[in-house]
Amino acid sequence: MNNTIKFIISIFTPLIVGGLSGFFTTNSISGWYTTLQKPSFNPPNWIFGPVWTLLYIMMGIALFVIWKSEADSVLKKQALILFAGQLTVNFCWSFLFFYCESPSWALLDIIVMWVLILMTIFSFGKISSFAAWMLVPYISWVSFAMLLNFAIWRMN
Repeated sequence: MNNTIKFIISIFTPLIVGGLSGFFTTNSISGWYTTLQKPSFNPPNWIFGPVWTLLYIMMGIALFVIWKSEADSVLKKQALILFAGQLTVNFCWSFLFFYCESPSWALLDIIVMWVLILMTIFSFGKISSFAAWMLVPYISWVSFAMLLNFAIWRMN
């Protein structure tokens, strides 16, 4: 497979997962979510879409760098499996929080997600420091989201 096809797949995979997550989020934003007590540091709803879109694109770039690398096949396979795992858990968060209306299950999910992202960063770092650094804004945002999820869980 040539690098152009790998790049397109790499960028669109996280974007598609994010889009599917958004599907579960949309109805709850104007319904159930509005009924929740939120902490003072809760950002406006409009900011989440652009931030997540940028993060998914950065994740895709990192994925592409790893996928096209000439790294040891075992290291590369491990990195790609971790990436797929964290992306799957990422998808589950929106489903649990918004669709299932369960901040408690979502909190457990986001803790697992954070650990998997960290493991992915370290795994990517063995292959490409650039790819690893591309995921730092992602884990930073998820850290904030975890704090927000925790606060919402506690307040409700």
